[in-house]
Amino acid sequence: MNPELGIREDVERVLIDEKVIEKRLDVMAEQIANDFPPGPILAVVLLKGALVFAADLLRRIPRPLEIECLNVASYHGGTESSGQVKFLDQHLPDVRGRHVLLLDDILDTGRTLRAVSDRLKEMGCAVVHTGVLLAKDKVRSAEVEADYVGFQIGDEFVVGYGLDFMGRYRNLPFVGVLKS
Repeated sequence: MNPELGIREDVERVLIDEKVIEKRLDVMAEQIANDFPPGPILAVVLLKGALVFAADLLRRIPRPLEIECLNVASYHGGTESSGQVKFLDQHLPDVRGRHVLLLDDILDTGRTLRAVSDRLKEMGCAVVHTGVLLAKDKVRSAEVEADYVGFQIGDEFVVGYGLDFMGRYRNLPFVGVLKS
C-alpha cells in the first residue's frame, strides 16, 4: 500500500459494489423488522467496523430503535483474528429483558460474535439476534452463525464499507480486496 496513492488505487478489485450493498440492506431491514416482536429494537453495534453497515441498515428499519455501541477488538492491527476478544469499554449497555440486534461487520472465526453474544446473555437479555454485513465461507473457531447475513464471501481479507486495514479504507463505499 503506497501512502502516496489514494485509497481506491490500493484496491485490487471490488468484491461488492455500493448499489448491490444498498439493495441487500433493504431486504435485511425488512426481515429484521418482521422478525422482532412489537416494541423498540435495541441495536448493539460493534465498533469500529460495523459502524457504516449499521448506520445504513438501521436507517432502513421502520421501527422504534435504541442504539448502543460496544468497542471490542480481535484483529489488533493484523489481517487475521488474534484469537483474543477484548472488551474495550468499561460500561456495557443495560440489556436486561430486551430483544437485542447485535451487529458486526464480518463473521470470520466467530469468536467476536460468540463472545459478545454470550456476554449479552449473561447480562440478562431475552434474546440476541445477530447480523453481519459479511460472512466468510470457512470453518469457524467458535460455533456461531449470524441470523442475518448481507453477503457470503470467500476466505480473503477485505476492506471498505467499515472494514479496515491498519485503520484505513473504512470510508470506501464498497467492499474490496487490497492489492498485495
